[in-house]
Amino acid sequence: RVPYMLNQPLRYSSNIFQRFGFSSSTPQQNDKEVHEPKDQESTAHESNGEASKEDSGTEDLDLSKEDLVKLVFEKDELLTSKDEEIKDMKDKVLRSYAEMENVIARTKRESENSKKYAVQNFSKSLLDVADNLARASSVVKESFSKLDTSEDSSGAVPLLKTLLEGVDMTDKQLGEVFKKFGVERFDPLNEKFDPDKHFALFQIPDPSKPSGTVASVVKVGYMLHDRVLRPAEVGVTEGGPSEEPEEKSGGE
Repeated sequence: RVPYMLNQPLRYSSNIFQRFGFSSSTPQQNDKEVHEPKDQESTAHESNGEASKEDSGTEDLDLSKEDLVKLVFEKDELLTSKDEEIKDMKDKVLRSYAEMENVIARTKRESENSKKYAVQNFSKSLLDVADNLARASSVVKESFSKLDTSEDSSGAVPLLKTLLEGVDMTDKQLGEVFKKFGVERFDPLNEKFDPDKHFALFQIPDPSKPSGTVASVVKVGYMLHDRVLRPAEVGVTEGGPSEEPEEKSGGE
């Protein structure tokens, strides 16, 4: 710090010199000499700065005029690229939303079908039981109608009657349980043969009925809501008159 202070001009106020009995003429002159160059330097710097600013402003104006078109094209290209990105993102969002809606609808449909047809295998395994009950009921009724109750000395007829009533009640109750869960029996006797609901085991020559009519039912069919749980096993007529095609509307 000492050499720096030695190289700098000394600055003293007149009060200090008057306190110690010195005259204040010389320091004042020195102060003026010190301040005046600084003021001149500051004004010079300011003028130089303003001139440089004016020069740089003119250069900036010249550059902006030359590069204005390039900047506009660059901004346009940037905007178009961003617009394309936004369109792509919108398309992806819409596609993902549509896929999500499809997944939700499919999952809902599958859950409803699983609830609706959950008893399919269990009901199908009980169809043979229902067939045996119906067969036993029909056989016992035929046998009971041929019995002579006047010669019944052992009292077996009341027992057979009670057994027949029990079989009928069991068959009826099983049918009600089936119906509760959407399983219904159908007997297609004298109906037109439907390959989706009927299974043809044999053909019966019968010219009195139209060809393709169900003339005999070996096993009744069962439906689970709108599905065929088991097709009916039937015998179909042949040799009869074929059904006339339906007339077209409009007089054709």
